[in-house]
Amino acid sequence: MLNPNEKISYHIDALFGKGVSNVLPRQLTFSYSRKTGRIKSFGINDQLIGTLRSDGGIALTIFGASILLNESSFKQNCIIPKEEALPFVSEGRSLFCKHVEWFGSNINIGSEVVVIDKSDVVFAVGKSVVSQSQLLGRIGDVAVRVREGIKSRGEQQNP
Repeated sequence: MLNPNEKISYHIDALFGKGVSNVLPRQLTFSYSRKTGRIKSFGINDQLIGTLRSDGGIALTIFGASILLNESSFKQNCIIPKEEALPFVSEGRSLFCKHVEWFGSNINIGSEVVVIDKSDVVFAVGKSVVSQSQLLGRIGDVAVRVREGIKSRGEQQNP
């Protein structure tokens, strides 16, 4: 039986590339489902790194993506947009194919994607909508449906 740290490490390596989990600290904190007892999410102390999704994926937070980006092979899960698209993406808006400048070899439909700039600074996290072959060919299609941008987090508006 694997302990929770090993389970998350294997899961991250399977999704994002072998050895990516090496940048995670040894002691992670976990939250568990009350119904099933399975791991729901994991983090470091009070900071969330990611949430396990029902389809087997991991929904990363910006904090989690910035930690995993310390491993050079993780960059294959990233997209670099053109400079003019960064302000919109950082607000949590979707990234369109025509604004993609570079993308990693690990981008597939439905995969977790980290949007970074040329200096490897994380701007947003989301889910890929198209495959690699469609990324450069399509003009009006969404490439990444952004879940969280650096400017959109923590800004809750009162009704």
